[in-house]
Amino acid sequence: MEFDGMAAVVTGGASGIGAATARTLLERGAHVAVLDLRTDGAPEGALAVACDVTDPEQVEAAIARAVAELGGLDVLVNNAGIGAAGSVEANDDEEWHRVLDVNVVAIARVTRAAMRHLRRSEHASIVNTCSGAALVGLPNRALYSATKGAVAALTVAMAADHVREGIRVNAVAPGTADTPWVGRLLDAAEDREAAAEALRARQPIGRLVTAEEVADAIAYLASPRSGSTTGVVLPVDGGMASLRI
Repeated sequence: MEFDGMAAVVTGGASGIGAATARTLLERGAHVAVLDLRTDGAPEGALAVACDVTDPEQVEAAIARAVAELGGLDVLVNNAGIGAAGSVEANDDEEWHRVLDVNVVAIARVTRAAMRHLRRSEHASIVNTCSGAALVGLPNRALYSATKGAVAALTVAMAADHVREGIRVNAVAPGTADTPWVGRLLDAAEDREAAAEALRARQPIGRLVTAEEVADAIAYLASPRSGSTTGVVLPVDGGMASLRI
């Protein structure tokens, strides 16, 4: 039980990759708080806290509650995020600001609130959810890719800032994952099966990444057993970023 007695906060933890991560951490011994707009999908055993990560007051209150009820904070998983589709012309300024706020600024906002508590931990770790879209050019993902590129850069900058404090910072970069957001994209396609086949085909393993596979990677990076791993953006993408077959 590598997380036995440790406390973790997972943003966006009531669905998809976040929920899978919360379950994995619980199974490995952690006490877990899930922060999400809607918490009805939070895993059993997790502390569910309703929180809009774009609201500084809600973030401060949610982190304070999690720390008080869990007895501290050792692991922060910045997983909350939203999608965006289209070329650079497709989204107006308001949408750019909205998606950047959720996907990038919220990482800084939540981490600021958590940092003083993480500094008290002997095994402090932060894991950010990035994306394979930060590493390769994908069609019709200009805004989303820009935000995830920022997450990759932010991750290594945070790692450099806090390595001497004993706080490790890493990220996972999933390929196209079998999550509710991808399901909604497919539902909106003119030909759902053709769209699904196109998503599968761009990953060399020939299938979508599972949420559980990403959760396992997050747990690996967060674990005290990975004490020498920091400043890493770990692809979990079925070879999408590195293989040409």
